[in-house]
Amino acid sequence: MRAICTYIFTIALLFSSCKNAESNQKENKGKVPSKENVEMTVPGADKLNFSDTLQLKAGDNMRFDQELFRVRAGKKIRLELFNTAKKSTTSMTHNVVILVKGTDIADFADAVRTAKEEQYTPASVAPLIIAHTKMVPGGESNAVEFVIPQAGVYDFICSFPGHWGTMQGKIVAE
Repeated sequence: MRAICTYIFTIALLFSSCKNAESNQKENKGKVPSKENVEMTVPGADKLNFSDTLQLKAGDNMRFDQELFRVRAGKKIRLELFNTAKKSTTSMTHNVVILVKGTDIADFADAVRTAKEEQYTPASVAPLIIAHTKMVPGGESNAVEFVIPQAGVYDFICSFPGHWGTMQGKIVAE
């Protein structure tokens, strides 16, 4: 009998713990992360200096040379993309697309993969984009200025089909 009571108590305690965790998730959904939460979710962000100019290089290796930046929310930021591949008709083109917080990268990439004429940033996904550069061929560069209005962690990718898997990073805005 004592074993049955202990078992029932353990099950009740476990159920109660799960219910509390679910309740906490609902309470925190949609809240902007605090500075402490932002730094904890992106290892190394707290060690970076704040920057108002983000310089990225990319080439034929399909990688950005940096994957993490720290900026101030509400301040103007300049993003510069340099394609380090040699200028040729066969070099890869790249862009940088900064996504709205919470955007699913794979879904976004799937939605833009056929939008070559719109440089893989079609108007249909504009609400999911904070800013983007043009597609940059080898040996060239492009820059854009923007503001991240709220604190949080924002993903950036190259939206050229297939590139997003290896060409992505995060911007921590505080």
